[in-house]
Amino acid sequence: MNILEAFLLLAVLILISAFVSFCEISLASARKIRLQVMGKDGDVRALDVLNVQQQPGSFITVVQILVNAVAVSAGIISEAALRPYFGDLFAGIGSWGSTAASLLTFALTTGGFILFADLMPRRFAMTHPEAVAVRVVRPMMFLIFILKPFVWFFDGLANLIFKMLKISTVRQEQLTSEDIYEVVDAGARAGVLNRQEHYLIENIFDMQERTVTSTMSTREYIVYFDKNDSSETVLEVMAEKPHNKFLVCDGDLERVIGYAESHTLMALFLKEKEVRLTDKRVLRKVLFVPNTLSLYDVLESFKTSGEDFAVVVNEYALVVGVVTLKDVMSIVMGELVNTEEEPQIIRRTEDTWLIDGATPLEDVMRALDIEEFPNSENYETIAGFMMYALRKIPKRTDFLVYGGYKFEIIDTENLKIDQLLVSKQEIPAEDTVSAKPSKTAENAKAD
Repeated sequence: MNILEAFLLLAVLILISAFVSFCEISLASARKIRLQVMGKDGDVRALDVLNVQQQPGSFITVVQILVNAVAVSAGIISEAALRPYFGDLFAGIGSWGSTAASLLTFALTTGGFILFADLMPRRFAMTHPEAVAVRVVRPMMFLIFILKPFVWFFDGLANLIFKMLKISTVRQEQLTSEDIYEVVDAGARAGVLNRQEHYLIENIFDMQERTVTSTMSTREYIVYFDKNDSSETVLEVMAEKPHNKFLVCDGDLERVIGYAESHTLMALFLKEKEVRLTDKRVLRKVLFVPNTLSLYDVLESFKTSGEDFAVVVNEYALVVGVVTLKDVMSIVMGELVNTEEEPQIIRRTEDTWLIDGATPLEDVMRALDIEEFPNSENYETIAGFMMYALRKIPKRTDFLVYGGYKFEIIDTENLKIDQLLVSKQEIPAEDTVSAKPSKTAENAKAD
């Protein structure tokens, strides 16, 4: 075999090895979702790729047979043709000639395979995995068929060993919400998704995590009528506290018998002087939901019942709030919807925020870039976090430090935290989520 024939054979072996590298990387890294979309669009080759991925044993066996066969063949050819040729070239340098010839043969053969058979094909296949996979899957399936006896032997032997070790070889493609989060974040960073799209998708997933209490109007803000209230009383309340819907109760808030819509009441008041709240034309059946439901479950309840208004009750059947379809959808739309209400989080300066005590924990985490709050299963709002961490009914000027931020209570109302001032700590301090309350202004003066 002359030197030209040797180089031609090595070039053929490099091409075979490059094809194997294309197959190995593309078929292994092609994304299942993308392949399914291509299959639905009519590319049946994508379905072949999915079948190969589902049972990768035969494919991997063929790859390893070809890789090892090519490597051994390249070594034989190099040793038989290239090394003697280079040995003649370096014969003049004495005993070092044989060593130099071996090193040069090794360097040329290995370098050629690394560059042209591994590095370049693999990088290209990783960049375009699906496009490459659908083009090489049919030839690979043909090779699997041709080498079937070897595949049966080696694949069967490998499966036997895996079975003895109780190791599953079936590829699992279970897509979790965390995976989708990562894909969405990666799309936003790459510019595929704009800010609004990223915000909407993130909020939709939040609906499954948030309970209804995070967005409902709490008990103290509920305006209701007694079923025996006169028309004058009803009109006065509607004028002072305008709402679209009002609960109708039998004595107190724990005995809700239905609800009335303001536009229905006004239409009847224009026709009749006295309207009873128990009138069938006024009173509508109310939907009750437990306070443990997620916002997604509440949305499903609205869809099933055909209602857009519900009363939220706790495990003791006590009314804790009311929620509307608008409240639920505001979680999805968030800042993308202009509302007349004052936002719950206001950024005063680069390092300070005013936060309403009823702000859901997820909104605070997003605004301050905090990954998690300790034991967050015990509370849902930033006020709940303060009460849980301080281990007492908080008062003004109480504060604690967590996640590099100082959370200070600046306003309370009827034992409820109304507003907090959050400031970033210039020098990261140790978290003091169980910190003792700070001194009040009066105590400071006394000292």
